[in-house]
Amino acid sequence: MKFFLDTANVEQIKQGLAWGLCDGVTTNPTLVAREGREMEEAIREICELVGPDRPVSAEVLAVDHDGMVEEAQERASWAENVVVKIPVIPEGVRAMKTCSDMGITINATLVFSCGQALLAAKAGARYLSPFVGRQDDIGWSGMEVVRQIATMLRMYDALDAEIILASARHVGHVIEGTQCGAHICTMPFKVLDQLFKHPLTDVGLERFLSDYRAMQEELGEA
Repeated sequence: MKFFLDTANVEQIKQGLAWGLCDGVTTNPTLVAREGREMEEAIREICELVGPDRPVSAEVLAVDHDGMVEEAQERASWAENVVVKIPVIPEGVRAMKTCSDMGITINATLVFSCGQALLAAKAGARYLSPFVGRQDDIGWSGMEVVRQIATMLRMYDALDAEIILASARHVGHVIEGTQCGAHICTMPFKVLDQLFKHPLTDVGLERFLSDYRAMQEELGEA
């Protein structure tokens, strides 16, 4: 599974890169606004930071076909690794088809059903982003949707897309995603950081170091 960071915070991205655990970045208007920045400025900096081999998703704001296509062309011009996020609404799916025919890489966002993912994949979207946490919030199984999409993609080679497990709220979402066919998980930095943590690791490390220090002290006294 590839790890994307769902953030527009440059320092978080730098840390993910330093760990060797950032394969790409996803943003949305909320995340960019949270950093107090203009979208173009933020996306250009992130793209330069991660390099051309790591995709960076930038979302359109328009909700009509022509507006989405125009914004998609603009965002794609910012850097070669920009992926344009378009919502799975009727005008959005139409725009996905237009943009994919133009060679623009598309991330279909706000996916909540296998049917929506099917429409987006048929329209040429390269990435399908089912929002798991938001479905869990209303009592639906977000992971079941991921499983359905993964099964669909395995059955139809013509649907050339990857699943980005989105709206990952905790480590459990990431781990379960590895079991149900998600190719990528995009997560907040805090979730990536939590993957490191286990109390037995901390206890075990302290025990190893303590035992070694004690042995060194005994040798020094001998």
